[in-house]
Amino acid sequence: MTAGERVVVVGAGVAGLTTAVVLAEAGASVHVIAEQVPGVTSLAAGAMWGPYLVEPKDKVDQWGQRSLEIFRELAQDPATGVRLTSGIEASRTAEAAPDWATTLPGFRPCERAELPAGFTAGYRFTVPLIDMPTYLDYLLRRLRDAGGVVERRRLTSLSDAGPAAAIINCAGLGARHLVPDPDLRPIRGQHVVVTNPGLTEFFSEDTGLSPDLLCVYPHGDTVVLGGTAIDGEGDLAADDKTAAGILARCAEVEPRLAQARVLEHRVGARPTRATVRVEEEAREDGTVVVHNYGHGGAGVTLSWGCAEETQKLIAAK
Repeated sequence: MTAGERVVVVGAGVAGLTTAVVLAEAGASVHVIAEQVPGVTSLAAGAMWGPYLVEPKDKVDQWGQRSLEIFRELAQDPATGVRLTSGIEASRTAEAAPDWATTLPGFRPCERAELPAGFTAGYRFTVPLIDMPTYLDYLLRRLRDAGGVVERRRLTSLSDAGPAAAIINCAGLGARHLVPDPDLRPIRGQHVVVTNPGLTEFFSEDTGLSPDLLCVYPHGDTVVLGGTAIDGEGDLAADDKTAAGILARCAEVEPRLAQARVLEHRVGARPTRATVRVEEEAREDGTVVVHNYGHGGAGVTLSWGCAEETQKLIAAK
């Protein structure tokens, strides 16, 4: 591809906007088309960097580490919504720390006195914590500063994107119908946003494959509490019973949250498949399509690594 050629990015979640920024700053004429700007699932994310039940491991490690490097740079500017935050990931079953955590700054096993009642092991480390509404606004500003254009429109097929040197499919769950990809499925996530009673550190539980998650992510005046991972469900309506369960689980480990005022509910559907798909597809009409979707609950964590790989595939054309 040559500089200035029109590239369409389908989708305006964290994958789509990050990819659009990388391409626009590399000289492409980027046109983002999405029904929701920014995408609601990305808005609903917590969001803490960390590979979350996603494959293939070798590529995920590579993409995740590259994203980690960039988030550390972005954390130097408060306007990005990215902040390096210390906290604890704990387990009730004495699980070993995940590989990715052991390489993070400040990593060490917790003393028993640092853990809430009922937890048998935990690890402290420092990691990027991302306030998603602020961060997605930052990406949109950066994209427009690089000359990118954003259009709100629902596509019924990738061909509806119009003439382009390349189409980048970052449609998330929408790729089920646009590709189509029947292997893509939703995993429903719900968070509750409350006023911050004075928390500065995150807390998360390693819940394994349980649909009931526990995470406490402070973002200044607010705290994002989670969460759920309900496989196969894509309904985006907030569920009061689910919210009550989230609040109860979080207040059990941090009693100050019991009196926090609920500000909003955020619900998303993580676009999940057996493996993340970042690859090109040559279509019969000659259009180059590069797919970048299926990140599950690791969309933020993998965003910059996958975006840069997508740019390399386009640059080779």
